[in-house]
Parts: sequence; C-alpha cells; structure tokens
Amino acid sequence: MLPAIIRPKGPPRYRSVLLGHGLMPSDLMQRSLEICDQITDLNAFTSLRKSDDLKAEAKKATRRWRQVENKSPIDGMTIAVKDNFCWVGHPTTCGSRMLQDFVPTYNATVVQKLVNAGAIILGKTNMDEFGMGSGGTDSIFGPTKNWWRSGLAYEVSNWNDERLPGIETGRVDSGATDDWFISGGSSGGSAVAVASGACFASLGSDTGGSVRIPGAWHGLVTLKPTYGSLSRHGLIPLVNSMDVPGVMAKSVEDVQLVFGVIRGVDPMDSTTVIPPFKDEPPKSVEGLKIGIPQEYHCDGMSEEVLQTWSDVADVLENAGAQVKQVSLPHTPYSIVCYSVLNPSEVSSNMARYDGLEYGLRTEQNRSTEALFAENRHLGFNEVVRGRILSGNYFLLKENYQEFFGQALKVRRLVQRDFVNVWSDDVDLLLTPVTLTTSPTFREFSSLDNRTQTTKQDHCTQPANLAGLPALTIPVKLSESSSLPLSVQLIGPRFSEDTLFNLGTWLEKHLQFPNFGLTSMRIEKEITGNDRRRK
Repeated sequence: MLPAIIRPKGPPRYRSVLLGHGLMPSDLMQRSLEICDQITDLNAFTSLRKSDDLKAEAKKATRRWRQVENKSPIDGMTIAVKDNFCWVGHPTTCGSRMLQDFVPTYNATVVQKLVNAGAIILGKTNMDEFGMGSGGTDSIFGPTKNWWRSGLAYEVSNWNDERLPGIETGRVDSGATDDWFISGGSSGGSAVAVASGACFASLGSDTGGSVRIPGAWHGLVTLKPTYGSLSRHGLIPLVNSMDVPGVMAKSVEDVQLVFGVIRGVDPMDSTTVIPPFKDEPPKSVEGLKIGIPQEYHCDGMSEEVLQTWSDVADVLENAGAQVKQVSLPHTPYSIVCYSVLNPSEVSSNMARYDGLEYGLRTEQNRSTEALFAENRHLGFNEVVRGRILSGNYFLLKENYQEFFGQALKVRRLVQRDFVNVWSDDVDLLLTPVTLTTSPTFREFSSLDNRTQTTKQDHCTQPANLAGLPALTIPVKLSESSSLPLSVQLIGPRFSEDTLFNLGTWLEKHLQFPNFGLTSMRIEKEITGNDRRRK
C-alpha cells in the first residue's frame, strides 16, 4: 500500500499518484518489482521481463514526465498482459503445451497501442488453457491463486485511511496449504497482478465473462467493451464472434484511461467499427433509468450476492434514478446457446494446431494422421479436447441445423431481448457478476470444468452473445468470508462513456475499501519528491 501521506482518497489512480504526490514511474517500478517477488506463489505470471529492462523504460518515462513530454496519460504505467495476446519476442503460450515454445513476430494491436503510449508491460499473465475455464485452474503452469486470503500480509482500510476491523486475512483454514480461494478465469493472472499492486492495469480477454469474473472476485473494476470497439488482431482466438479484449484496474479512471488509448478502428481487424453515434452520458444519476432483469436471479445465487445487488439498486434509487424490474425472457436459454456456439467455433479455431507450421510436434513418424493425432492429444488438455469433440459433433452435416443453426436463432432472440429493453426507455441494466464470492479450490474442483463454466457464466455471457459493453464495480467485502462482492452494469452498444460516468459515481458512493500488501510502503515524503522534480 502507499503510505498515508501520499495515498489518494479512494482507490489508487495512476495520474493522482503520479501528478498529485510527486512519485515518478521509476519509483513505481521499484515497487512493482518488489511485489512481483512477493506474489510468486500465487502463480500470476507466466513470464516477466528482466528487471534491468523494466527499470530502463521507467527511467525514460520519468524523464518524459519531468520534461512535460509524456506520450499519453498512461506513459510509464505498469501493465500486465494475458498470455493469449501476441507480444513480439516474448513467449505467448495460451497456458497450453501446444504453444509453450511459440514466440510471436508481431504485436497484437492493443499491445502495440499500449507500447506507443509509453505504457510499460511487465510480463504475461497466467490463464486457463486457451481461455477455456472460469476458475484459473487449468494451465500448464498450474493454477493461479486468489490474492485475497492467500497467506500474504495485507491491510484493508477505508477512504479515510482507517484500518477496518474484523477483516479476515488468513488462509481458508488455519495452517492449510493445499487449499485456497481460486482466482477466477480465464484471466485470473491478470486480476492477481492488479489486485496485488504489481501493476496499475492489465489486459485480459472476455468471451463469456473471463475478465469480469476474476475481476469481481478480486475487488477490481473491469470493462468488457462493445464487440468491435477494440481490435482482436493478435489476440489468439477462442470464439471469434464473442472474444473481446478487456481491461482491469483498481479504479474506473484507470480503466477509462487504458480503454481510451487502445480503442478504435484497426485495418487489421475487419470487425472493428466506428461508433455510429456519440455516446452522451447523462449529467447526473437523477432521472437515469436502471433496469433490474428478473431472469438474473437464478438458482445457486447466494444471499450475500442478492443483498449486494439490492443494496446498490437502493443507492441508485435514493439518488433519484428510476429503478424498475425488466424482463429478458430468453436469458435461461442463453447458456445453452453459448454451450453450442462456443465449442463449435473452438473446434474450427483449434484445427490450425497440427504441429506442422507451429505448435507442439512429437516424434511420431508412423503416418501423417498419427502425427496429427499425437500432437493434438499431448498438446491439448482434456478440457480443450472435449470442446473440440463437442464442436465437431454439432457441426456434422446431419447435426448442423439441429444444434448450430438453432443456437444462432436463440442468440438472435437473446440480442432482441436487450434491444427491447433499451426501446422501453431503459438506460442501463444492473446485475450481479457471479453467483457467489470466490469458492475454494476444493469446492471448485468438485465439479467438472464444463459444469462450473455453465454455472459461473450465467450473469456474464449474455452480454457477449449480444456484443454489449459491461462494467463491473466492487461494492463491499463479504461479512462471512471477507472476500469482495461486486455488481455489473450493462449498457447498449458503444455506451462505454455512460458506464464510466455511472461507475465513477458508484465508486465514490460505495467506497469499496483500499487494500494492499502491508510491506509495500514507499517511504518518501512529498516535499522531498517535489524538490527532486524541481
């Protein structure tokens, strides 16, 4: 955590820490490197850059800020990138043995935009293999552990910098080393990197909730943007029609800054578009029309999640917003639809990994077919192989219309439900993100990957089916487990600015606690930093 004398009101925001309190990128980089050393056991990173290279970049950024020649508002910001974004000269594995030796020769567009803006990329973060999972537990590098109650010493304080009493920070069970709270997936490593303070923001990818679920379980602000607002060029695909890059940070402001840098049309991605209209957010919460979709209240949702959802609705209503119940009648069918479309597109995307042009290649030489079979058997885990088999079954000629064709029709119905709600004069939807707080590894592992994904994605994947933007906001810590509870805002296409406005308002009124490692105090006086800058 930052020392009290330089701690901003609310969550740490890059510009306020940098400009308001005299710290420079080189100071923050030293802190980041120390934290990376402390969180090794959480398995957040698959690879980190050399510390000398990172320090050299931070010094350059410091020089630019001092000379008022910064490239952008995020110049010098430390950022982590999920291991399915291509980054030239750095391993990009997708958490899979199939790509464990793959080193791209080009940057993903969003990565290149970050580099051009002066951001400093720390390294690549751990993930479920090829993004298939909601737990962060299925990677060749091993599972990623949740930062909260991981055994690390950390502090939780309110916005007045008063330490909160009664917050449980110990492990799941006293002395237990073989169980932990899961990070969430598939972008679990990116969430841990931000929550720990190793970086200010991170990139993940979101196909059915893979940014929002781990973000919610770590008390982070996350954005799943409108499909087409960010380039997917260089993002190794899972489901082309639903994949989007997403952003995680501790504050709405930092998410908005990063999104502002990486958004825009890309000639390398034909699915990116210029917004057909300018999003003009309401000037106040008063009069804002908020919908509460009744279908999002589903079996398995905990009382704490329901109460949090209700509490936030009350906060908005008391501020003058018009909160009303709405219906998205095809929501119960959306997860079934997703369970057909996802493996169908997966089977097509995974066909490229045969071990000839790139990817794992075994010593099998009996025949070409045997080589393909062994490469794919050893290169993919059981989850990936299972989705490939399911997808190929759905796409068989005799099954195509019964499964894939019907799923496309249901997807259109899900999209139409949202259109009808917006037409009924609703500005935004308020929903839960997950059904519970982060489960333990033992609890999560008691069910198979497919069942867990179906369960955890209930509130998140409809936005992917419809291509809509969604923002998650942390609300409070659970009274029973001291783990974060969050809510989700969903808006019409290209309504990110409206989401940011309301998210900033909620952030200020909900005042989710500040948190950080106890030992990470940068002992510098503001006056000393000011003299050095002069």
